Amino acid sequence: MYRTPLSWTELQALTDYTVDPVNGATNAQARLRLFGHPESAVRVTLYRDHHAWCPYCQKVWLWLEEKQIPYRIEKVTMFCYGEKEAWYKRKVPSGMLPALALDDRLITESDDILYALEQTFGPLQQSLEDARVLPLRRLERLLFRAWCNWLCYPSNSTWEDQRRRAKFTEIVTTVEDALSATPGDYFLEEFGTVDVIFTPYVERMNASLYYYKGYSLREENPRFQAWFNAMESRPTYRGTQSDFHTHVHDLPPQMGGCWENGEPQMRINKTRVNEGPWFGLPDVAYPEPENARQEALSRILKHRENLSRVNPAAPQIFDEALRCALTLMMTDEPCQPPAGADVALRYLRDRVSVPRDMSIYAAKHLRTALETTAALAGEGQGTPIPIQHRRDQDPANFVGTLR
Repeated sequence: MYRTPLSWTELQALTDYTVDPVNGATNAQARLRLFGHPESAVRVTLYRDHHAWCPYCQKVWLWLEEKQIPYRIEKVTMFCYGEKEAWYKRKVPSGMLPALALDDRLITESDDILYALEQTFGPLQQSLEDARVLPLRRLERLLFRAWCNWLCYPSNSTWEDQRRRAKFTEIVTTVEDALSATPGDYFLEEFGTVDVIFTPYVERMNASLYYYKGYSLREENPRFQAWFNAMESRPTYRGTQSDFHTHVHDLPPQMGGCWENGEPQMRINKTRVNEGPWFGLPDVAYPEPENARQEALSRILKHRENLSRVNPAAPQIFDEALRCALTLMMTDEPCQPPAGADVALRYLRDRVSVPRDMSIYAAKHLRTALETTAALAGEGQGTPIPIQHRRDQDPANFVGTLR
């Protein structure tokens, strides 16, 4: 038996989810972070991308959150998903992200930004120039290059793909040894600069290699597993952390392409990331917050008119289909959606972005409800996710007229 979908008013009554973007936990929606300080204490403005896809932005973002430096956030469109704002190109002609204004000084390049922040506010436990930090920074770059060589270039044979895999896993072994050299789970005795430096690309390696190569960085390497678990104990990291679905589809236009190896495990992983089930993927291990569903519902309620405007389905079809999915998510009772709901809901399923829209567990619940409800309508798929660009995610559709 199917139930009648809840009205928007009834759905609204099912969530009391709130977040303090200014002084609360790390979140992707904030435009100002004060950590209990007065706004007059702000000396820093971080220019980062709208979608929280930029790895270099994440590095600076995480550093500021860990140090609890009061700062403003100005969000900028990445070339891969929209037109760069004219006001930003006047400020930074290259369009490079991130950029940071410190007092009257504008700085680009993430490492230069961290150097400047260190000099002004002190290091995050260890300095970038610490004798223990420098070799680990070089190791991160070796790991990055081996990952790019395996992921971003087509292999002409299985042998070539295996050779690139072997080179990557050789460097992973070196990283595992480095993580084993201290008694804790971080790179040095306590969390610090090195962990911030490794975080953005290791997170993306974990997602992309699982999907495109059938290799699970987190599951196959015990020290990395422990490191990820330690990172997820930090609210700062959880607030910047993305999921597999977001990363594997935002990376190709940023990296110039990501290449599948076609192996059986890769095909299984690809289907799992695209179509579910999303619970149990090795992208997150901390306990699910009790209010994850309420968070997902709250975020949809905030943006439902814009979601309807960009959806390929007619507004009346999308409205009913979405209410059916949200009713299932909140009550565990299925609703029979209208004809055409399969295309409408799967289009949205594929464009939920973590953490831009919501946290990982909220997104898992939402994707699951969207897919389960879509399957009741049929096998129709939404417009395919582009590979060369992500203009389907243009933020201008959601933030109104940009400066």
